[in-house]
Amino acid sequence: MDARKGHPLQHRSLTGRRRILLLGRCRSVKEFEKLNRIGEGTYGIVYRARDTRTDEIVALKKVRMDKEKDGIPISSLREITLLLRLRHPNIVQLKEVVVGSHLESLFLVMSYCEQDLASLLENMQTPFSEAQVKCIVLQLLKGLVYLHHNFILHRDLKVSNLLMTDKGCVKIADFGLARVYGIPLKPMTPRVVTLWYRPPELLLGSKTQTTAIDMWAVGCILAELLAHKPLLPGSSEIQQVDLIVQLLGTPNENIWPGFSRLPLVGQYSLRKQPYNNLKNKFTWLSEAGLRLLNLLFMYNPQRRATANDCLESSYFKEKPLPCEPDLMPTFPHHRNKMMAAPIAESQPKRSKV
Repeated sequence: MDARKGHPLQHRSLTGRRRILLLGRCRSVKEFEKLNRIGEGTYGIVYRARDTRTDEIVALKKVRMDKEKDGIPISSLREITLLLRLRHPNIVQLKEVVVGSHLESLFLVMSYCEQDLASLLENMQTPFSEAQVKCIVLQLLKGLVYLHHNFILHRDLKVSNLLMTDKGCVKIADFGLARVYGIPLKPMTPRVVTLWYRPPELLLGSKTQTTAIDMWAVGCILAELLAHKPLLPGSSEIQQVDLIVQLLGTPNENIWPGFSRLPLVGQYSLRKQPYNNLKNKFTWLSEAGLRLLNLLFMYNPQRRATANDCLESSYFKEKPLPCEPDLMPTFPHHRNKMMAAPIAESQPKRSKV
């Protein structure tokens, strides 16, 4: 089909009803020069590319079609629909959707960020200072306030899904697992959020999801940035639950009403651990910092801190004060140095962690 005429994007739902997502006239991916592969998201591989029309450097995300025989995956339609709605300095911007020679070849053109936090943490010679950590986390929280105000759960927050420009602006990326939620809450699969950042209610089978699942991940990210290593690096769901209990103590009905009725509680033999060990883990952290971590790691999701709560935390108002984003250091562009790879139809499987 002639790319100049544009493609209507189609998806056949599980019920068989035809859905059409109209995005206007889509440009051809041939107008973009692929420079190198920079990462892999939940539903597609991401490349650094140059828009030959404007000379702008962008991120080009190829939508996975591995198992799709009937149009565009519903997960990709969700991501496109959400990103078209979102406009915030701390959320990655979807610029347009472009197509290949077939309808099954679909690409998202995103704003390009020079760094992702996971690569930075692996390659930095000197860890982030506490002032820099606060700067990063404040921007993450501002993005989440916007998302949660618009009734959107990200459901896969982790350091590799946080991007940063050379001007120190942090952007939340990869909305492949994001969902709109509302009242009353509808059941959703608990098998979301990368394992190391997954909250205990999901590990124990809860199908009710609120903004609290994103906030648990914020706690994991804050702790990881402060400690310079992942806080809860479990290799299985059983080990993940055990690591959480070792850190926070054994949950019970007093601190988490409804805990004993969670679907998978009977499948775990929880160790008897009466103590919260956060203070022992972060001996140098201020009382305000520990208080914030404890609020983010509340077992009871209804009592977990919201993004708005966190923005008001005294931790961000005490010394060392958060540095300004434009005063964040710049780093070598490791993402630009990754080996270039051709865009292929079959993609490697996503790692658990």
